[in-house]
Amino acid sequence: MPAGAEQVENMEKKFLAFDFGASSGRAILGRLENGKLTMEEIHRFSNDPVEICGHYHWDIFRLFFEIKQGLIKYANMGYGKLDGIGIDTWGVDFGLLGKDGELLGAPYHYRDKRTDGMMEQAQKLMPRREIFRHSGVSFEFFNTLNQLLAMKLASSAALEGAQELLFIPDLFAYFLTGNKGTEFCEATTSQMIDPETGDWSEDIIKAMGFPRRIFGRIEQPGTLRGMLLPSVCKECGLEPTPVYVVASHDTNAASAAVPAQGENWAFLSSGTWSLLGIEVDKPVVNDVTYERNFSNEGAIGGRYDLLSNIMGLWIIQQLRADWERAGEKLSFPDMVKLAQEAQPFKCFINPDDKSFVAPVGMEERIRAYCERTGQEAPLTRGEVIRTAYESLALKYREAIDDLEKITGKRIDVLHIVGGGCQNLLLNRMTANAIGRKVVTGPAEGTAMGNILIQAMGEGSIKDVAQLREVVRASVDTGEYLPQDKQAWDEAYARYCRVTKC
Repeated sequence: MPAGAEQVENMEKKFLAFDFGASSGRAILGRLENGKLTMEEIHRFSNDPVEICGHYHWDIFRLFFEIKQGLIKYANMGYGKLDGIGIDTWGVDFGLLGKDGELLGAPYHYRDKRTDGMMEQAQKLMPRREIFRHSGVSFEFFNTLNQLLAMKLASSAALEGAQELLFIPDLFAYFLTGNKGTEFCEATTSQMIDPETGDWSEDIIKAMGFPRRIFGRIEQPGTLRGMLLPSVCKECGLEPTPVYVVASHDTNAASAAVPAQGENWAFLSSGTWSLLGIEVDKPVVNDVTYERNFSNEGAIGGRYDLLSNIMGLWIIQQLRADWERAGEKLSFPDMVKLAQEAQPFKCFINPDDKSFVAPVGMEERIRAYCERTGQEAPLTRGEVIRTAYESLALKYREAIDDLEKITGKRIDVLHIVGGGCQNLLLNRMTANAIGRKVVTGPAEGTAMGNILIQAMGEGSIKDVAQLREVVRASVDTGEYLPQDKQAWDEAYARYCRVTKC
């Protein structure tokens, strides 16, 4: 080791992660020193979609304003030089840039109704099986492919005038640096990246009739996108600072921060959406992954995350929102208490049923699903909540069973990361449902992955193995062992009959 190299490695490095979810965003300061990461939230803000003329959009300029507020707060903390900035968000959504680099309209929200019927329209242009063969990605109504097809069929002026498509994290990075690029992990959520080449699928783009010019250069996590623009530095009080490409789809940032060892493990990124999967060396595109609607998303280190995309805590969140609108405020701990007091295994739902996509009237739709499938509907709020929790845990078992069939390998441990890992009841139900050990943490997995991938790009971390060593040294994890095997096996058999899994 050259003289002084160890000292440089152990110097404190400071990275700022902007971590956007579907309902809020945060600026998280990460301080890396002596192989250990500490994190501090320095700015939090809401992320509220805006309805304009019957369509849902992201309030993109206000969100960029909040990014700058996070930068200003860092500058005012007096910590000195910032070593990097990284941005992660949800997947699939994008902005379009015109010839002069200006944004052509407010980006649409992935729940906007314009994608209704677009999967069927896409399959008229390319058979469903062929779309999967050329993308390796699950069929979801909100995929970028369907959003673009909706614009094309509507003869969108924005699409006709567009020169480049930038996904939301790439759009924010463009606002910060003036440089354009497309991060690989985020791009794979589009359903338009070829699993063989890792680049845009020329077959899909041609079949759909999309303008090829809008699909830009693919960049891997850890790439330097550029330096903060002088105007941003001046406004925010910062010196020139590098902006790194991270695994900018929040799921893939979270999977990078799984504190796992060995091979026989799966991960669950738990939040509004639940993404349950394993890491694979190359995409798995076959009849089983097609039939079970699995998705191959880019991951760090040139690997892929083979995932099942599950509705997650969305149903719980919307139950709470419905009751709050009706004048009754229940905290999430209140809801857990009600669920614990309710009758177990009364009825089940498929969390991914299309009836649960919309954000209003969740309690009524749960009862309607149960009645439609010949079950006794839950009566009390506690029973409704418990139905949602138990069904979600059993959905996780279904996904793990599918992964074992696909790979032929036993999964011994499930690592749960993200905010959902703080739900002790769901953790316990999940361990019981899947019949395997559950390890929880870090709760801030997405931000941690974001920060440590920046550190890889900057050179403080050499590879993925060292990144996970830092995770293990930096977080406390929880552990849950399965119990009540017979009761949960019987419940799973009933769940499969109801949901036809």
